Amino acid sequence: MDLSHLPDGPGVYLMRDAAGAVLYVGKAKSLRARVGQYFQKNPSDTRGKIPNLVALIRRIDYIASASEREALLTERQLIQKLQPFFNAMWKDSKSYPYLEITREDFPRLLFTRRKTRDGGLYFGPYPKVEPLKKLIAHLWRIKFVNLRRCRWDFSLEKPLDEKKIKACLYFHTGQCTAPCAGRISRAGYKALAARVADFLKGDFTKLRQSFNRKMEKAAAGLAYEQAAMYRDFLNAFDHMAERVLVGKLEPDFLERAVGRTGAVTALKEALGLARPPAHIECFDTSSLFGRQAVGSSVCFVNGEKNTPHYRRYRIKFENTPGGSDDFAMIEEIVGRRLAQLKKTGEALPDLLVIDGGPGQLAAAMKALAAAKVKLPLISLAKRLEEIYSPLRARPLLLDRAHPGLRLLQALRDEAHRFGITYHRKLRGKSELEG
Repeated sequence: MDLSHLPDGPGVYLMRDAAGAVLYVGKAKSLRARVGQYFQKNPSDTRGKIPNLVALIRRIDYIASASEREALLTERQLIQKLQPFFNAMWKDSKSYPYLEITREDFPRLLFTRRKTRDGGLYFGPYPKVEPLKKLIAHLWRIKFVNLRRCRWDFSLEKPLDEKKIKACLYFHTGQCTAPCAGRISRAGYKALAARVADFLKGDFTKLRQSFNRKMEKAAAGLAYEQAAMYRDFLNAFDHMAERVLVGKLEPDFLERAVGRTGAVTALKEALGLARPPAHIECFDTSSLFGRQAVGSSVCFVNGEKNTPHYRRYRIKFENTPGGSDDFAMIEEIVGRRLAQLKKTGEALPDLLVIDGGPGQLAAAMKALAAAKVKLPLISLAKRLEEIYSPLRARPLLLDRAHPGLRLLQALRDEAHRFGITYHRKLRGKSELEG
């Protein structure tokens, strides 16, 4: 089976049979690598269902994710919704745990699988709970997390019975700040809780640095088990820091998500690209008789708008009075964007799209040559929606309903909208100044 349409990034894959029914839902840090394992001959693989599953697969869809953690959460919700035959886990209502700082006079830090409106501070959810539990246990041992661990319900108005205090193991062993016994003020205890909250919000730079030093020291001293422990703690930090965008899935989430990534796959096949154009940037220019000339570039990742990568440009090239040189403007803005990407070290797009015909395409090719950059490049001419490519002698015409063409049109229209908005802003400013 051809898996070249799968990206080398995190996400969820859906395996379907000949009728289109979902057989299995899985998640992966690298979709291409993980799905490829199903089709490798591996006699040591003892999972009995795998051969039966592979024999039934006729199509594989995917949903790209921002992180592995987001993929895990999406996978769980899709399994609960679709109930695929080959998925054993997550068919029930089981959920990933959260960490909660309780709303009490003297708060506790708890793991919980239910997020309720009890006024507590919730962090998560955390699909990889074991490394997180080990990290929190270590932070308790070193007293970075120094909140009470007892189950007793007490407050300023309702103190804890002295007999219960004397029977508490944490109190006698000094593993607790003992707010029940008045050994710490409420203000001091609140400061401890605030430190834990800041940590769970992502403020663990100092701990990272400390654990890195300890890991390197342990490795240098051949204490590999201890080094591995600190390595696991650092991995837990990465897990906690991962961005998660998935809330409760909307009813049409699967159709929309698979539709977007399906358009990326369809475009790869139509253009004969070596890999899926998951990251696409599109360029357009705008001016009025050569005045207030501007350029714009927009970015789609996995078929969705990626607005942090949007850019707008005031054209430096001097247009002739009464007219504009579209080719020179395209060459300028493509060159400026490539220079910026090289300077910041960001990953280059998988595909560049230019609004225009063969002339605009040639101008963009000059910019690529000047920047000494090689990447796929096409232009989209609006009259007949012809796709021009340096690799084709004749333009490519796709069916108007082709998902790849629709993706290109969405990019082109967004670049035009973004550029026109900037042009009008500058033109209005110029008229006011005049």
